[in-house]
Amino acid sequence: MKTISPDINKQSVSAVKWSALGSIAQYGLSLGAQIVLARILGPENYGLFAMGTIVLTFSNFFSNFGFAWGLIQIQDLVEEDIRFVFTWQLITGIMIAIGLYLLSPFVANYFNEPRVDPIVRWLSLACVFSAITAPASNLLRRNLDFRWINIIQIISYSIGYLGIGIPLAYQGAGVWSLVAAWLTQSFIMLVITFIRHPHSIKPLLWYSGAKFMSGVGITVFLTNLCNWLLNNMDRIFLGRFLDSHAVGLYTVGYNLSNTPNNLFIGAFQPAFFTAGARLQSEPDRLRRAYLPVIATVWILIAPLFILFAIIAPDLIGFLYGRAWTSSAMVLAILALSMPAYITWSMSTPILWNTGRKHFESLLQLPILAIAGYAFYSFANQGIMMVALITAGLIVIRATVITTAACRRLNISFLDLFSFAVRGIVMMSLTAVSTFSGIKLGVLGNIYITTKLSPLAYTFAGINVNFAAVTPHLLPLLGGVFFGSLILLATVFVFPRLLGNEVIEMLSRFSPRLSRALDDNTKSESRKLMAVEK
Repeated sequence: MKTISPDINKQSVSAVKWSALGSIAQYGLSLGAQIVLARILGPENYGLFAMGTIVLTFSNFFSNFGFAWGLIQIQDLVEEDIRFVFTWQLITGIMIAIGLYLLSPFVANYFNEPRVDPIVRWLSLACVFSAITAPASNLLRRNLDFRWINIIQIISYSIGYLGIGIPLAYQGAGVWSLVAAWLTQSFIMLVITFIRHPHSIKPLLWYSGAKFMSGVGITVFLTNLCNWLLNNMDRIFLGRFLDSHAVGLYTVGYNLSNTPNNLFIGAFQPAFFTAGARLQSEPDRLRRAYLPVIATVWILIAPLFILFAIIAPDLIGFLYGRAWTSSAMVLAILALSMPAYITWSMSTPILWNTGRKHFESLLQLPILAIAGYAFYSFANQGIMMVALITAGLIVIRATVITTAACRRLNISFLDLFSFAVRGIVMMSLTAVSTFSGIKLGVLGNIYITTKLSPLAYTFAGINVNFAAVTPHLLPLLGGVFFGSLILLATVFVFPRLLGNEVIEMLSRFSPRLSRALDDNTKSESRKLMAVEK
């Protein structure tokens, strides 16, 4: 087995850096692929695939069962642990794949959509691929080897979606281009992950440590099942009460809001969870690690989602086209709730690493009941109502789990109050500047429409009409430019607004940026002292 460096902080920072770089690369790839595929396939094909993947992700929880997470949690790892985990991952993966294949007609009947039947049958293969991949993948996480984790994800996604999915979509394969892309990505990830971290595949059904590994597996399974229901119940009821077109429109807005969300969670949570597992007996260090993370989410990341929500109509209009206009409000509503989602995601590792891993599922059971009632009662009213319910549930989940995490670390409301106030100030500045930028873009568009609409130029044999391409582009560029400009200017001109916790977090990953902010803080202090004198 590979030895673990005692310098947890250094390893964690390196892991987060690689996670961040990988997440940014995956964000760019997935955004580009989603736009191209959505334009080619349209809402209906996207909706059919979304129905299939809802069932697939549910089945993956059964096929993975959570055994592999024990490889991260266990303090002293031996070969028998790996063999036991791999054996049961393989067994459950095959059993669930067979069950999903046989039950596919019932799934299609639930959604009132017979085309879902063959989609689910083919996607059942991914249960086996995912189950077999999990042990090696979590061994990489245990070693904080996020560099290779992200390389593997980028390579597999590129081959699956750019190499297989998009070409098939251009050839008219429809929803099957998405199915082929998903299966290809899963298989490539399996192969490369095992090559990077090979392990014994000799079967082992039971051994002395099986009780601990099974306990972790059951806890992870119940927790993931609860989270899956809360994360997918919106599309489950949409598919039941509406149609594949509505599911497709909703899914694009949901995925687009969740893509930057996954970027931040993918960059921070895995390393935070793994490093926290090694600090289970040091709550003070966990507390010192947790507070800067929450401060960064509320003060720096939340304003970016405010910007994202405001530009949603122009972003959808420019990237996806008129056919996807209804997705804009879904995107805007869900984007506003994503800071709460990230807060929840960064709070769950605290419960797991302070001996309260079962709290995550227990605390969310009442929320699950509320969600079931709300979606069952109102999903037939359309995708905007579903988006509002989803956003409200995310905020409730974040409040409950974060409160529990803070109690475990003896963090009071007053400790978080300054973060909230600074975050509100930053979000307000970002909102005002983004709206202003959009208004300037609209004025620019009016000017172009009135002055240049008769003009069309030919470039490389392509006829370009300026008025036709600017309705969404100029407001989008104006909102992004002014919103981000004011946010960055505020950070560098008034660094005190960030607070020590955020500056501390930035210093871990960019000492040069930290020094610049520190110099600005000192300069600001001297000016205040001069004014007081």
